[in-house]
Amino acid sequence: MAPGFIPQQPRTRKALLAALICVPLAVAAVWWYLAGRETTDDAQVDGHITPIAARVGGTVLAVRVRDNENVKPGAVLVEIDPRDYQVALMRAEAELADAEASLDAARAGVPITATSTSGQLSSAGASVARAEAGVEVAASDAEAARARLGAAEARLREAIAVQTRVAKDLDRMKQLVAKDEISQQQFDAAVAAAEASRATVDSARASVAEAEKAVAAAENRRTQAQGVLTQAQADLRTAGTAPEQVTIIRSRQRSAEARLQLARAGLEQATLNLAYTTVKAPQGGYVSKKSIEPGQVVQAGQPLMALVSLEDVWVTANFKENQVKHMRPGLPVAIKVDANGRSYRGRVDSLAAATGARFSLLPPENASGNYVKVVQRVPVKIVLEPGQDPDRLLRPGMSVVPTVFVR
Repeated sequence: MAPGFIPQQPRTRKALLAALICVPLAVAAVWWYLAGRETTDDAQVDGHITPIAARVGGTVLAVRVRDNENVKPGAVLVEIDPRDYQVALMRAEAELADAEASLDAARAGVPITATSTSGQLSSAGASVARAEAGVEVAASDAEAARARLGAAEARLREAIAVQTRVAKDLDRMKQLVAKDEISQQQFDAAVAAAEASRATVDSARASVAEAEKAVAAAENRRTQAQGVLTQAQADLRTAGTAPEQVTIIRSRQRSAEARLQLARAGLEQATLNLAYTTVKAPQGGYVSKKSIEPGQVVQAGQPLMALVSLEDVWVTANFKENQVKHMRPGLPVAIKVDANGRSYRGRVDSLAAATGARFSLLPPENASGNYVKVVQRVPVKIVLEPGQDPDRLLRPGMSVVPTVFVR
């Protein structure tokens, strides 16, 4: 045994003992360090991307922005030919004016109709009363005329009877005077009586004819009075529809009010359409995916470009479902960006309510007998700490590797 070998044994034992103690501690420390964090390379930067589309169709007059240009909120992006919409606005203004005039006329017609129909009702009632009185008077006159006609006819019959008797007496006297049995004076008296009876008959016939004319005139007046009464009654029935006429006029007023509201809505829509010919930025951001050029004809709803805001970006990390066991909002996160190699500090904001597969175009169907368990991914939203990206270097879609410290 060489000299000096024995004194080195205690040192070797100490080194071996130290190694036996330190190695497990180191392994435990590494395990504790790795077990206290979760990381994934299935993560990207996300941000607010606002699609810009045309609200109205037309020919593009000018495009006021360039690709990747940073624009402010309210900046003019695209101008569409506004002439068609200016004409539509003038038409809407004219229709509104016409609707307002129609409403004014309808409103004025309500009290006028109410007053006039009330007056017509009163007048028609009075006319009916006068016509009924006229019919009664005409009927009374007709009755009186018929009575006079009957008296005249009676006198005529009596006069004819007298004439017949006198004529017979005159015939007998002609025979007697021829035999000189009576005097010439008696015969002349009989002739005068016969002439008088003929005159009486003629007078009675004239009275009958006059009475017949009076009866015909009275009947004519009665017929006319009955016609006046019928017309007055018809007018009264027409005037009796006054409440319905007022209801109709009020309905026309409500219809005019509705047309006015429709015209106002049309004017508002025309004003909006004219304003939509100038496409403005709803928020600030960088112009991306611009697909519009001057002279192009666009349709309503056609995409024109997109605005990407870099003021508020976050990370969407798709962790395996067995990695989120101890994950909760507020945990610190270290984020390494592939594009620039820099690391950023963040924190867990929230966990998605469902796995990414549930939002895919064809969600997996596990009801079949050929089921194979696949580890699902849970989207986790990670936000950056304030002041981490002052130069706006993080862009949506960039790949990152987040590490969440769960302990």
